[in-house]
Amino acid sequence: MWAARKWTDYELLDAGRGEKLERWGKYILRRPDPQAIWPANKNAGAWGAADAVYARSSGGGGRWDFNTQVPESWTIGYGVLRLRVKPMQFKHTGVFPEQAANWDWAAEKIRASGKSDIKVLNLFAYTGAATAAAAAAGAAVCHVDAARGMLGMAKENAVLSSVPARNTRFIVDDVFKFVRRELRRGSRYDAIIMDPPAYGRGPDGELWKAEDQLSEIIDFCAGLLSEAPLFFLVSSYASGISAVSIENTLKVALKGKHGGRTESGELGLPVSSRKKDGIFLPCGCAARWERG
Repeated sequence: MWAARKWTDYELLDAGRGEKLERWGKYILRRPDPQAIWPANKNAGAWGAADAVYARSSGGGGRWDFNTQVPESWTIGYGVLRLRVKPMQFKHTGVFPEQAANWDWAAEKIRASGKSDIKVLNLFAYTGAATAAAAAAGAAVCHVDAARGMLGMAKENAVLSSVPARNTRFIVDDVFKFVRRELRRGSRYDAIIMDPPAYGRGPDGELWKAEDQLSEIIDFCAGLLSEAPLFFLVSSYASGISAVSIENTLKVALKGKHGGRTESGELGLPVSSRKKDGIFLPCGCAARWERG
């Protein structure tokens, strides 16, 4: 498992019985999590003192119930990054803390390249934490996401993280349409990052289903890589797709032309109340290809 262990402003206090209890800066949030199937450590004491609780609705969706006065949004830090946290629909907060393991990996590959002109394409880029991490490491990042409402947070995260404006380009577009245009233009990137949703729609209602289309978009993106690319990183939260399946797709798409090596695994977060037992909350999976 690739576990995000370096957080100070975030902590997974406890998890169990289908829920997780998290500290985001000074605020404690309680949210559902279907992976936390083991008994919760109710002795942790903080479950009943959460500042906000996401309650599911029997009709689908849910709502945030606030027990204390919580601001609409606030900022947390991770290394050089500063990221906006905001309790939103569908229990989201705008930050996926387990992805810090991938931010660190990508940033290290960029720094270790020794190049000052690395171009990174970040697809399904959401609120742009990976964009900020890659740009802070010195890359020029093209950030693409179909959700116009997330663009403001992505730009704000870049500004909060002191990323120079010249290092980022933000685009609202359907990913398939954008990639096809880039192929026609002959555009090339040294690294690609993608974190597609299990299901989604583009700005014009284009349907996305990861189980049906992930292999196709990886194959298309392989054609956008430069002659000596650095890496290709894919994350997934789709329950029907395993880490090994994504790794196999990267092997088929890349190794014939570029060689290199691949690896895959689950992403996770350490559970503080269960530290002595070595308990981690699994949070999706990822596969990585890098130049050998």
